[in-house]
Amino acid sequence: MDLGIARRRAAVAAASRGLGFGVAAALVAEGAQVAMCGRNRDTIEDAARRVGHDAVPLVADVSTPTAAAAFVTAAHDALGGVDILVTNAGGPPPGTFATTELEQYVAAIELNCLSVIAMCDAAVPAMQAQRWGRVVAITSIAVRQPIAELILSNTARAGVTGFLKTLAREVAGDGVTVNSLQPGLHDTERIRELHGGGPAATAATVPAGTLGRAEDFGAFAAFLCSEHARYVTGTAIPVDGGAYGGLL
Repeated sequence: MDLGIARRRAAVAAASRGLGFGVAAALVAEGAQVAMCGRNRDTIEDAARRVGHDAVPLVADVSTPTAAAAFVTAAHDALGGVDILVTNAGGPPPGTFATTELEQYVAAIELNCLSVIAMCDAAVPAMQAQRWGRVVAITSIAVRQPIAELILSNTARAGVTGFLKTLAREVAGDGVTVNSLQPGLHDTERIRELHGGGPAATAATVPAGTLGRAEDFGAFAAFLCSEHARYVTGTAIPVDGGAYGGLL
């Protein structure tokens, strides 16, 4: 299926590895021009080489609103504009109510909420002006089903989901779609860090019986960026192998 996004210009945050890398690779495979960022120059340049097709590596740490907005500006300058924005960032450290200090919430909200808002603020007005745009935010299944000992992530990602839903409704008439993907357990370094039992033991907790693959996640994200998904906006979609247990 031709997704209709060849030559569209995409900015993909935190794309040196994991799900961000999977999305960047999928967009490039569809002919999009991609600027991708990471905190380490060698790592992001290596990731861009592996993605190929002249993907543009940018050094940026999107953990603060200012730096996140600067990434979008740099992507705009490198590509001549941004038609597709994929927001992404690492997760805050684990913790419970009893072990988490108040100041840690500020950093977590900057990382997983305010940075997303800043990237949208930098990219969406131009999308509205050209009457075409796609925003896909990578959040977490924790938005629907809070994960034990991840109180910071649960809190910050729930907040940004409210922002994204509101934004989607406000810009839908301008040809801009805004959606979020809520990954469950995928075979990424973050999951390996959080789950010490190893991939096999972790996969056993998923109804599908396996961990997700970054390339499959990327393909689904690319579809949300496509012409075919023009009528899909304001959604928050679990990508979790059936792990979420709620009816809605």
